[in-house]
Amino acid sequence: MAYTLAPLPYDYAALEPFIDVETMHLHHDKHHQAYVNNLNAAVEPYPELAAKSVDDLIRDLSAVPEAIRTVVRNNGGGHANHSIFWNLMGPAGTAGIGGAPTGAIADQIAKDFGDFEAFKKTFNETTAKQFGSGWGWLVFEGGKLKVTTSANQDSPLSQGLYPILGNDVWEHAYYLKYQNRRPEYLAAWWSVVNWAEVNKRFAVAKG
Repeated sequence: MAYTLAPLPYDYAALEPFIDVETMHLHHDKHHQAYVNNLNAAVEPYPELAAKSVDDLIRDLSAVPEAIRTVVRNNGGGHANHSIFWNLMGPAGTAGIGGAPTGAIADQIAKDFGDFEAFKKTFNETTAKQFGSGWGWLVFEGGKLKVTTSANQDSPLSQGLYPILGNDVWEHAYYLKYQNRRPEYLAAWWSVVNWAEVNKRFAVAKG
């Protein structure tokens, strides 16, 4: 069965003014679609791979034939990462979107970082320093939240980690509005974070 691109869970303009409508169209319809197309083309000769979820593919790249492993790593990773990313955001000002977190993730952030502002500072500074294209992630490892980054479309799933929160710092995610001002984009992004989704992912990560 071919992998497919799900529609956005909100309107393309829903994240304005923090993420502009043109970026959303290009990012979702062009960039994410290209990852899906490339992944489908790579696994087409391998029906046993195509039957797996994209997350399962990425979790066990060693099971992917070497001839297509890099393509699957890059494009399967792109599909997996973006499928998380769209759902981690929502229209600013609606319930549970932006502002300070609530629920279990808020308690864990306070425990591991001191408070939300300290966590945001750590996340933004760490992610801003990711060289070139990549992602900033929040994962749960050894009973603690940790901020990490990955290059290109690499996923924490490949390291046995379940991403709770992630922000895309490829230039196509922000360049039309923010140009080279990655820290400005990172600061603005918190206004559209969907904390209900983060709490769902945190519950899965804790098992």
